[in-house]
Amino acid sequence: MKISPNLLSSITKKLGPEQLFMLTILLVNGGNYLYNLLLGRILGPSEFSDAAILITLLLILSFVGMTFQIVTAKYTVLFEENELLSFIKLITKYASFLGVLFGVLIVVFYQELQTLFHTQTASMFFIFGIGIPLYFMMSVNRGLYQGQNVLNKLATTYQTEMASRLLLTILGLYLFPAVPSSIIVASGILISFVFGIFPFQKILFKGWNTIATTEIDTRSITIFFALTAFYELTQIIINNSDIILVKHFFDNEQAGLYASLALIGRVVYFVAWMFVMLLLPKVIQMKKDKQDTLPILLKYVGYIVLLSSFIVGFTALFPEFVVNVMFGKQYVSISFLLWKYALATSLFAVANIFAYYYLSLNQYMPVVVSAILGSTQIGLIILNHNSLEQVVHMQIIAMVILLFFQLCYFFYKNKK
Repeated sequence: MKISPNLLSSITKKLGPEQLFMLTILLVNGGNYLYNLLLGRILGPSEFSDAAILITLLLILSFVGMTFQIVTAKYTVLFEENELLSFIKLITKYASFLGVLFGVLIVVFYQELQTLFHTQTASMFFIFGIGIPLYFMMSVNRGLYQGQNVLNKLATTYQTEMASRLLLTILGLYLFPAVPSSIIVASGILISFVFGIFPFQKILFKGWNTIATTEIDTRSITIFFALTAFYELTQIIINNSDIILVKHFFDNEQAGLYASLALIGRVVYFVAWMFVMLLLPKVIQMKKDKQDTLPILLKYVGYIVLLSSFIVGFTALFPEFVVNVMFGKQYVSISFLLWKYALATSLFAVANIFAYYYLSLNQYMPVVVSAILGSTQIGLIILNHNSLEQVVHMQIIAMVILLFFQLCYFFYKNKK
């Protein structure tokens, strides 16, 4: 049965900007998952463990870039005209400097990274490092769209990045079988950054070239940037330390199996991130307008709890089916851990929505606690890694404690 273009058009018109954005991000996350699944099937567990390190580095990069996106989004809401141009000049300088710094560090120490993670090639890190400055500028561009609530163009930047990475990487693996797969994966990631910067805001050039005529409170911006970066660092620790430690402590076969487990189990977090992107500018604007922000927090927490409950339940009932469909029979041996990993990710996703809510309200205690518990997770895994199951159990323990604190802090703040 065919669906007419008129029907699709009428459905699209009935959806608001937020619903269209959420639908688009779901499709983008689906494309990113397809990218991971195809890599897992094409490469097999051993080679996939190298690709998984690059994917993990990309996730780490995305969290650092998210610092720029969040800060840009917040002050795009708060500033106007000349103040906004002065702010853009400041944030683009930050992005350029840190992007070049991190990129140079990875390029210089690319051989040491190969030794650390036992990868087949070192060049994959060199290629990856080249793209970091571009990624940070892409994050500033997205922050402007997010703060302006131009959700259609914000969504387009995610679409172009995802689609180019998926198509170019898979095409490269089939067209150049003699080239190491990790080189092709790294090249696909680099090129996707170029596509992801479009549509590009010309105001970035205008802000860069404008001589600041309006003074802005750079101290408060720097403090918020530092606190946000600190919190994003905790997200890096909590989200990616397990894959990196497993890659270090276990052989390539086990590391590849665990990477497939992590990529499936994290679907909760990736979808929850969509709600975070919608929540931040709304809370900031509502606070600016002196409105009650509690109802919107509870609404998004409810969405994530429902979504998480469904995913954990489904992975508990049909673990082998999920792993077999997504990665194939060679990964099925890890399926018994799937629901447990999904549970750990779900706990983190719910705790995270509280943390970002309070971050947007300039309340930073949850950020400090997240940092402590992120470090605790690393310590637990380093001390207890006799098996992959034990690694997952350590994460569940850390996430239960984190969510418990966030709920205590929430009820304390809203005890009236």
